[in-house]
Amino acid sequence: MSDSKEPGERLQKVLSRAGVASRRHVESLMNAGRIRVNGQVVSELGTRVDISTDLVELDGTALQLDIDRRYVLLHKPTGLVTSLSDERGRPDLQYVVDEIGERLFPVGRLDFDSSGLLILTNDGEAANILAHPSFGVEKTYRVTVSGAVSNKTLGTLTTGVDLDDGRVHADEVKRLSEPRGGTSILDITLHSGKNRIVRRMCEAVGHPVQTLQRRRFGPFHLGGLKPGQWRDFTDKERHQLATLVQLASSSANSGDTP
Repeated sequence: MSDSKEPGERLQKVLSRAGVASRRHVESLMNAGRIRVNGQVVSELGTRVDISTDLVELDGTALQLDIDRRYVLLHKPTGLVTSLSDERGRPDLQYVVDEIGERLFPVGRLDFDSSGLLILTNDGEAANILAHPSFGVEKTYRVTVSGAVSNKTLGTLTTGVDLDDGRVHADEVKRLSEPRGGTSILDITLHSGKNRIVRRMCEAVGHPVQTLQRRRFGPFHLGGLKPGQWRDFTDKERHQLATLVQLASSSANSGDTP
């Protein structure tokens, strides 16, 4: 935390600019003891902070205060490459970046034939925490698979499937409907970052994937976005991400993650 002689800005100004609350409301929050900076309750109205180094929390929730960081949710359609260019000339993410008007990069990947939630950002630290399996950020995929999936097979997906590159398991599997037309619909949640992992797991238990859509990435949901549509994170989502980054960083510093 900065004092008046060090670099930084008044806390009220920083929180107001980030859309947390008006300056007057921020003062009320400070007086109520609801704001912490670097773990300490602050009530002094002249408090200054440096958004590049100070951790600011409201009611225990970390706040994302750097307005230069951009976070976008995209409903990636099928038939789109998850990169900013493709040497084979296939449709890629460049059209989204052009619409946004800022150079952002995708967090992780979705297969060419898969659809669903994709996050784009210019925040490298957050992207690494979201994408790296060591941080355990869960993702949920809705898949249509061939055949009627038995309870035993559901159990196999959660206890573990042996693949060429090792044993993997889903964190949770839900069957959403009884089989119709020779297919079943499942929601599969896992945190593995292996390539085409959901498709390979389903193939291994005898139920090839016909369609795959990512519905959730950590605390972020696809919602009502239609294929090809995108939107910026809400303030709530920015703060959810800040909390996720804070927890992951704390775990890494304590040696809980590789």
